[in-house]
Amino acid sequence: MSSEDPQPAPASPTLEDVARVAGVSRATVSRVINGIRNVDPEIQEKVRQAVATTGYVPNRAARSLVTRRTGSIALVVSGAGGEGGAEDPFPSRVFGDPFFGRVASGVLGFLRPRGMHPVLMLAETAEAREQVISYLRQGNADGALLVSTHPADPMPKLLVDAGTPAVLFARPSRPTPISYVDLAHRTGGVLAADHLVSLGRRRVATITGPLALPAGQDRMAGFQEAMARHGHPYVPVVEGNFTHDSGEASMQRLLAEHPDVDGVFVANDLMAQGALVALREGGRRIPEDVAVIGFDDSSVALACRPQLTTVRQPMEDMAAEMARLLLAHIEEPDRRATSVIFEPTLVVRQSA
Repeated sequence: MSSEDPQPAPASPTLEDVARVAGVSRATVSRVINGIRNVDPEIQEKVRQAVATTGYVPNRAARSLVTRRTGSIALVVSGAGGEGGAEDPFPSRVFGDPFFGRVASGVLGFLRPRGMHPVLMLAETAEAREQVISYLRQGNADGALLVSTHPADPMPKLLVDAGTPAVLFARPSRPTPISYVDLAHRTGGVLAADHLVSLGRRRVATITGPLALPAGQDRMAGFQEAMARHGHPYVPVVEGNFTHDSGEASMQRLLAEHPDVDGVFVANDLMAQGALVALREGGRRIPEDVAVIGFDDSSVALACRPQLTTVRQPMEDMAAEMARLLLAHIEEPDRRATSVIFEPTLVVRQSA
């Protein structure tokens, strides 16, 4: 063979190679790689070191035959159907909202180091929901992480009825035996009220999120209850829908009905950004005339001028916890539904 002849490619490491380096049987290596229990932790560590030494890469197709798992997770963003219309299509709202980007980032950050991959699925209509359930029932993903955008969304119950491992972002609007991760929203409302009162604001109002959603109800209730404890029994309320335009329109209404308002708690940063626009157009200085507090601590808060004081919910951490819970449900199919509640914090910037 001449020096110009191609050299044969080196053989890929095999299970036998890993077993030889680890000093265990091929069957033991297979059990460790496939995540099967009852293997001594010290032996598991030897096998992992041998995998690293040999450069062995498991065959995912063969592995799935043993574990009956795909290594994929469905990240489902669901509404109730018929939302938005042609001028406000559901996908545009999903990808245009920083909330969803932070959830996706948290999910990816948790799953990728574990060799798992999310598959994004939108379920805004009855047909799309059927497709998601069919996809999961056919075994194309091991479970679902669900972000629901509408209180009437049937998707949580559909997942439970299908027997699919699933975890929901935020408490379901209807009682459903599904695990979820959420924030102590009432506490967030209290933080906003306490801060506005500490600034000496006495004519305070709030722009809520959709009051059919638990988060919208809880943020408003926490704010109102805290203001009442501070001696302010009446707080003007205008309901928004978590969009920039609804925040602007709601603030215009507040200024028309309560022109002496000097502090506003807005239930998310996008609406707060719209409220700032309305305040400037109304000739109000921020924060000199009106102090504004948002909610989320999203990238929008930093883009606002002045930068937005806001209640932070750690969405990346919450999304990672969703993924952790889901893997626990996949590992233990009979695991009971559970909930994990995170605590908010106040981030003080220039708007209040």
